[in-house]
Amino acid sequence: MIRNIVLDMGNVLLDYDPEISLDKYCSSAEEKEVIRKELFGGPEWLMGDRGLIKDKDRFDLVKVRVPEQYHKALRKCADNWYICMTPLAGAKEFCEEIRAKGYGIYILSNASDMFYKYFPEFMPLRFFDGVFVSSDYLMLKPETDIYEAFLTKYGLKGEECLFVDDREDNVEGALKAGMKGFRFRGDYKEVFDHLS
Repeated sequence: MIRNIVLDMGNVLLDYDPEISLDKYCSSAEEKEVIRKELFGGPEWLMGDRGLIKDKDRFDLVKVRVPEQYHKALRKCADNWYICMTPLAGAKEFCEEIRAKGYGIYILSNASDMFYKYFPEFMPLRFFDGVFVSSDYLMLKPETDIYEAFLTKYGLKGEECLFVDDREDNVEGALKAGMKGFRFRGDYKEVFDHLS
């Protein structure tokens, strides 16, 4: 029996769209292309999610691969990238419905330390029964260890947890750790349909 719903954050609750940051801070298509590749697509992004670097350090690491004339835009994108994290329509109501139906509600997300700046603007952390951010534990989904560490931290049984993520590989990781899994494709109603 499912007693807890464990949610990914990006593209389940908040839309992750780097183009918002690039459109705001870059002045040419070429500048956008370079910063998209080196900042959002570079190795430092996953390093941040794994907790190996802090968000504040990302600019200095990335700038060595970016032409100097783009450094001003790169700095703005690196320092303010989180403006691209906007709530998905119906996400807040979905969380409130989980709570109203009596389920435990948890977050299990790959995210850097900036999570604690932007996520509370969506919902207060205290609303959730637990918030498990990858960078705090030096782990990443879909590695099995992160799901096991999550379950241990909150004293949960895997078979009583439904993990919801937009990525199939992350759902597979949860299944390997003994959790139930559901791939989210944009319809919150399907999550509740999956419970019945």
